[in-house]
Amino acid sequence: MAVVVREAVIDDALGIARVHVAGWQAGYAGLLPQEYLDGLSVDQRAQRWADYVREPDPRALTTLVADRGEVVGFATLGQSRDDDAAPGTGELWGIYVHPRQWGTGVGHALLDGAMQALQAAGLSAATLWVLQGNDRAAGFYRRHGWAADGATKTDWRDDVRLDEVRYRITL
Repeated sequence: MAVVVREAVIDDALGIARVHVAGWQAGYAGLLPQEYLDGLSVDQRAQRWADYVREPDPRALTTLVADRGEVVGFATLGQSRDDDAAPGTGELWGIYVHPRQWGTGVGHALLDGAMQALQAAGLSAATLWVLQGNDRAAGFYRRHGWAADGATKTDWRDDVRLDEVRYRITL
């Protein structure tokens, strides 16, 4: 079945949450504590996504979903949230594909849709953050023209440390 990339609607919240949790659990296995990954809740994420789709961050441009009869991936994007961002810089805040769909073109379709949305918003560059050690994601972005720009940061989810590397592309 072909993948359709479209803007998310409130009814997509549960599907987005399923992809989000499965994506973290598979993509970050061995990089984050297994206990933390096992404790991720689809129901809690679904509520957060429903709230977010209803009332997005004011810096957001859109949330896209990849649909193959059900949500199999999503991407959120907006203005860059980095303090050192030059004017005209957007950010791919997150992109996740359900692990069952890895390698099927869903990620490529989502990334294309995100790039088109960033360009349509008049942005000239974009950044994204990759969890350090997530070689699969880093390779995906490099294959699509993104390059690490030397910036790193540490975020926290509860007591879990997330060391991240920034990637950049000219649109």
